[in-house]
Formats: sequence, C-alpha cells, structure tokens
Amino acid sequence: MNLLIILAATLVAGIGSVWVAALLMRVGVRNNGGVNAQHLLSLAAGALLATAFMHLLPEAFESGIEPSWLFGTLLFGVVFFFLLDKAELWHHGHEHHADAHGHDHDHAHGHAHAPRTGGWAVLTGDSVHCFGDGILIASAFVADIRLGLVAALAVLAHEVPHHIGDLVVLRQTSSNSKIALVKVSLAGTMTALGGLVGWWLVDQLHGWLPYFLVLASSSFVYVALADLIPQLQKQLPARQTFAQIAWLAVGIALVTLVSRLAHGEHDHGNDAPGAVHNEEGPDHRH
Repeated sequence: MNLLIILAATLVAGIGSVWVAALLMRVGVRNNGGVNAQHLLSLAAGALLATAFMHLLPEAFESGIEPSWLFGTLLFGVVFFFLLDKAELWHHGHEHHADAHGHDHDHAHGHAHAPRTGGWAVLTGDSVHCFGDGILIASAFVADIRLGLVAALAVLAHEVPHHIGDLVVLRQTSSNSKIALVKVSLAGTMTALGGLVGWWLVDQLHGWLPYFLVLASSSFVYVALADLIPQLQKQLPARQTFAQIAWLAVGIALVTLVSRLAHGEHDHGNDAPGAVHNEEGPDHRH
C-alpha cells in the first residue's frame, strides 16, 4: 500500500505540476496583471524551506544519529547540488556558444524568463530532475506519510515555474502546444519512476533513511536559496515587496496545513511504523 501511495503522489507532483503550469500559462503569467510569476516563486520558496526545516530535518535528527554526521551530510548535499548546477550552466554555456545564441544564461533551472536550449535538451534535463524528485519524495514517504505528502506538495510547488519555462521553450520549437504539453507530461512521469527506485533503495537501506531525508532537505534548501529567492531580490515598491513576503508566508502555511490535515498532531514519542527511530543503520553515536 505504501508503494501505491508513493506512485500516486509522485505522479501528482510530476504530471500535476505540468498541468498547473499549462493552466497558468493559459490564464496568463505576467508581471502586471494575471498570475504574477514572482508570487509563484515566493510560494515555492516558502514551501521548500518549510518542508526542509520544519519537517524533513527534524525527522532525521530524531533518529539518534550523531548530529555532526547529519550536518555533514547536509553540507555535502548543498555543495553537491551546487556542483550539479555549475555543470549544467557550463554545459548550456557551451551549447549557447556553439549555436551563437547571444543570450545571458544565469539560471540553471530555466524558469519562464530564462532562455533555454533545444527541446530535447530541455526534456532530457527535466526527466533527470523529475527522477531525482521522485527519489526524494519516496524517502520522505518511507519515513512518514505526512512527510511524504508535504514533500510531494513542495516538489509540485517548485516545479510549476520550472515547467512554465519548459513549455515556453517547447512551444518555440513546435507549433503544436498540445504536443509540447504531452512531452513535458511524459518527462514528469519520471517522478514516479524515481519514486519506485527510491522506495526500493530506501527499503533496502532503511538504516540510512535519516541521511536520505537530509539529502532531500539539502536539495530543497539549495533550490530555494540559490535558485528561487535570488530572483526575488530586486528593488521593488513596498506593495510588491509585501506581496512577495505574503506569498512566501502562504507557502510555509500551506505546507504546515497539509501536514496537519494529512497526519494530525504527530506524536514523535511513539514508535509507529515508518517513523525514523531505527537502530539498524550505521551507528555514529559518541
């Protein structure tokens, strides 16, 4: 049953984010009127940070593993995702140079305003990204169903602006917008494949679950702080600045609300199945 829930949640996060992105594009995502892209970024950043700091990390640290090992894993994860970002920027920079595009490419994840490379490059990168998201969601579900639902929500929130960028690129390379939607949706299904692999991997290495949760946290923290929030760091009128802060708070509140509805008040004192209170993994206590 746990696997079925993981597959369902990863499909909703992977494909649902694509459909939400398409709907927002149809309504109109723009800076003045319609759906404000800055609000989407603020919402996603709040959801990711709340998931990492209020749910995944506390669950991992309750495992009893020496905190220095978990903080080391967090540091490793942040540096690892930074290096992945640099590698993607380097790769895209060479593609832009070879194709003689005179575009600035200062953003690896390609939200709606960022130039992207060809359609197949976008789909390949998106598929790999969705696969990784699926593994992270599965790790959270194995720990606790509430964490899994919260992680799936956070992934969905931050993938929406990402998929808007994908759809913009594919619509430029194809005259048929429906085909573009189908292609990005198929890439989104890789989230479910990642969920399946993640479920098997964490099930086989259950003692390492706290480390998986910390890696998931490092991914969310990195995306929020290095990817989303820098796009919000602009000098804006007081009203727009307040709106950014409000939507950031909405993202945090939304994650908290889903957590409460999904599992109620979570009593960490019990030893419920799926809670990260195992003694089987590598023991780094001093």
